Amino acid sequence: MKEQLKIGWFEKNTKWLLLLPTIFILLALTIYPLIYSVIAMLHTVNIRTGERTFVGPGNFIRMAKDPFFWNALKNTAIYTCSAVSVEFVIGLSLAMFLTTKITGRNVFRSLILAPMMLPPIVVALIFKIIYIPDFGIINWFLALFGIKGIIWEASADTALISLILVDVWEWTPFMFLILLAGLQAIPLDPYEAAEVDGATGFQIFRDITFPMLRPAVLIALLLRIMDTLRIFDQIFIMTGGGPANATETMSIYIYRHGFRFTNIGYATAMSFIMLIITIVISNLFIKRLKIEEVF
Repeated sequence: MKEQLKIGWFEKNTKWLLLLPTIFILLALTIYPLIYSVIAMLHTVNIRTGERTFVGPGNFIRMAKDPFFWNALKNTAIYTCSAVSVEFVIGLSLAMFLTTKITGRNVFRSLILAPMMLPPIVVALIFKIIYIPDFGIINWFLALFGIKGIIWEASADTALISLILVDVWEWTPFMFLILLAGLQAIPLDPYEAAEVDGATGFQIFRDITFPMLRPAVLIALLLRIMDTLRIFDQIFIMTGGGPANATETMSIYIYRHGFRFTNIGYATAMSFIMLIITIVISNLFIKRLKIEEVF
């Protein structure tokens, strides 16, 4: 009788017992770091000595007075807005062009997606060679037309632009892929009706294509904005945030304070601000997406 009761209890709770390892891992990877980060941003923490001093909102007050923080935030905003805008325009143009019936359309689609398949670190190293002032291919090409070579990464005027171009080259295919899927999901009936009514190409795009493409546009913009806000690897490899902090984004600045200056409390406070910014932007896009789905 006792064995039957034990077996019955085990069978009844098997699902929970099987879930326990997963629950434990999730708690270890999410709940504990969250609690630690909340505690850390209210302290000054030195990971070398383990010393911790309570400062309350001191890290946030320091942040408000830190010109390098505001510079990093400005660079992040410029990088995000510029890269995503250019990727959207080019991606939408390519998607609309490759929805038309042209010879070799599938080949062109495959070639366009190629940059996205490369690891960001590999792309950064490739462009670091391309941007070499003396024998980089871009300056060599400019020299053919008598144009003086540009010091791409070493100049404060062009360093951020050079990084934006790298991001555009690698991630425009991602924007293209989502928008192409959205275009192919649009039914043909509205287009046929518009042609019968004599609508121009611009009118068709304004009144049919773009309104029906808005959900795909919102998803593409949201994913790319979230990705560019936390950009780190390419900037770290290509410029390291220089020259003269011209390319120092929030991720680079947080890394610098957290792992070079070992000021975990201040780095955590800045990460918390970036988390809030990301959540606010995401909620705005998600709410807009829900409105689009309703209508």
